[in-house]
Amino acid sequence: MKTLYLDCGMGAAGDMLAAALLELIPERDGFVSWMNSFGLPGVAITQETSVKCGIAGTHFSVKVHGEEESHDHHDHEHHHDHHHHSGIDDISHIVYDHLPIPQKVKEDIMAVYELIAEAESHSHGVPVSAIHFHEVGTMDAITDITAVCLLMNEIAPDEVIVSPVHVGSGTVWCAHGVLPVPAPATTFILKDVPIYGGSIQGELCTPTGAALLKHFATRFGDMPVIKLQAIGYGMGKKNFEAANCIRAMLGEREGKTDAVLELSCNVDDMTAEQIGFAMERLFDGGALEVYTIPIGMKKSRPGALIRVMCREQDKGKLVRWMFKYTTTIGVRETKTQRYILDRDVTMMDTPYGTIRLKNSRGYGVSRSKYEYEDLARIAREQDVCIEDVIAAVDK
Repeated sequence: MKTLYLDCGMGAAGDMLAAALLELIPERDGFVSWMNSFGLPGVAITQETSVKCGIAGTHFSVKVHGEEESHDHHDHEHHHDHHHHSGIDDISHIVYDHLPIPQKVKEDIMAVYELIAEAESHSHGVPVSAIHFHEVGTMDAITDITAVCLLMNEIAPDEVIVSPVHVGSGTVWCAHGVLPVPAPATTFILKDVPIYGGSIQGELCTPTGAALLKHFATRFGDMPVIKLQAIGYGMGKKNFEAANCIRAMLGEREGKTDAVLELSCNVDDMTAEQIGFAMERLFDGGALEVYTIPIGMKKSRPGALIRVMCREQDKGKLVRWMFKYTTTIGVRETKTQRYILDRDVTMMDTPYGTIRLKNSRGYGVSRSKYEYEDLARIAREQDVCIEDVIAAVDK
């Protein structure tokens, strides 16, 4: 499985993400030349070597009419002045009518912009249609977002895992005055994302960076076990006591990790048939696994530990069903991480018809097993035991 891990220990901005991903591809010069051929008004893109705290990386420079935009908080406004501003419809016109890029990439770009516009709308208390983007910030942000979306499309990872995001601390200046860090729009975008502050003063994660992470992340968490193939360092403009960069790591991962919940309860006054029915209903309710363990309870009564593995989104329903279908008066919850093999199913043609073969691989092992229901069906039809069916299929 091709895995992209983004280390956001110094936050995220559009230019930093673009630079980090650019370092992962072999034809960097060709990519930059291709983007310059798009003819975005006044836009000139260059890749520059940058060194932060002794680490060499790339700065993705976008100049609009010779001016490079600061990658502090991007100015998104809901009022008009003497400068030209663009709304979300203007952005859509540029993207869909003027950029010679795949349709999927155009949709990614607009999805990112919609996240930003929704956040600004919520922060300012105005409709999305009233949000306007400053002229320089518009072309700069379009270029950064387009670059990231194009590079993601070219790298084509099977999953994107993002570290907890360092957002910085203190305050930041923008068109509306002095705002707390993270800025309100950034905070809105990063809902349900693990973030943290720290001693570094300044805005480390911009709304554009936050929206790109939110759109592309498969999940947020720790770096998995992967075999690294390429590493990219995307540098910001500012200097801090820590290297101001995003680190992108691309590699292959065997198997998967998966965060699940374990719900458990103890019962000592249910029959085996009643427990069996409860297990059936819990599976029907979305449980990944349900199993029992014999236990001894108080007063030496024999009992059963019923354990349910499930996704976070199914927890509420399954807790209610555990109370409904068992006699327990309490349910315990444990969050846990599991390691799972990659799995697929292939169809095998046999003298008895098609049989499903379940395959699993990863972490140095590879296994295959016939689907029991198919074997049992054939055994009934042929009036033989399952072992005879397996022996005949294996010939």
